[in-house]
Amino acid sequence: MKKRNISGNALLLSTLVPSIIFVLFPIYWAINTAFKTEGSIVTSPVTYFPHPATIQNFLLAWHDVGFSTYFFNSMLISVTAVLVVEILAIMAGYALSRYKFKGKNIFMIVLLATQFIPAAVLLIPLFNIFNTMGLIGTRTSIILANITFQLPFNSVLMRGFISNIPFELEESARVDGCTKIKGFLYVILPILRPGIVTIGAFAFIGCWNEFLFSLMFLNDPKKFTIPIGLQYMQGQFNINYGALAAGALIAISVPAVLFSYLQKYLVQGLTSGAIKG
Repeated sequence: MKKRNISGNALLLSTLVPSIIFVLFPIYWAINTAFKTEGSIVTSPVTYFPHPATIQNFLLAWHDVGFSTYFFNSMLISVTAVLVVEILAIMAGYALSRYKFKGKNIFMIVLLATQFIPAAVLLIPLFNIFNTMGLIGTRTSIILANITFQLPFNSVLMRGFISNIPFELEESARVDGCTKIKGFLYVILPILRPGIVTIGAFAFIGCWNEFLFSLMFLNDPKKFTIPIGLQYMQGQFNINYGALAAGALIAISVPAVLFSYLQKYLVQGLTSGAIKG
């Protein structure tokens, strides 16, 4: 039995270690490149550690390339879209969980089916709509596009979280004199916090990484987001690999910090939302 456990652990490690290396090596190489001087990046033989190390690439990306502006735009768009998605997803999830109405199951299927629609398919219709509304070239168009794509799945996900909360809690709150709205705000909403954090994190990552609509709808460099900024750092004849790697690290820093801080809520939220659905 002991030999079987040892062989099983060895097999598990032989599978996990290459997978971890495959996933983490690009991140390591970006860190390595970001802290190298421009000359040492392209020298041969290849060096696997920055020597001497420098932060000049980060300063170049943040100030000269304009990543401070891109960072602000991405943060503004993502946070605004997430707040709207959170509010609407809670309302839709509550309705799908607590109310019975004709066509409810079909409506949920339609919400889930929207996840199979590629973003490129809706590019021209959304462009025409936003152009008619005079929103092309504004951050509002990107916020609305993000809400459009993030809301359906998160509404269904929120429905699972709310369904996991016993309806008797709301009934008890009403017996104690709470209205329906107060019962939801003071009883259901605090219990729902892990679910709110979960859909907020997923929606934020989707908004933060959004590329296609920002590329097509924005034409002012002062309104570019980080993914578009990274795209425009790749010139036709020259690429500053150090600044590009530093920009990539800036791009992944916010999601990395967000998930490291919220991981306990994410695990709790995903497991609770998976019990009922």
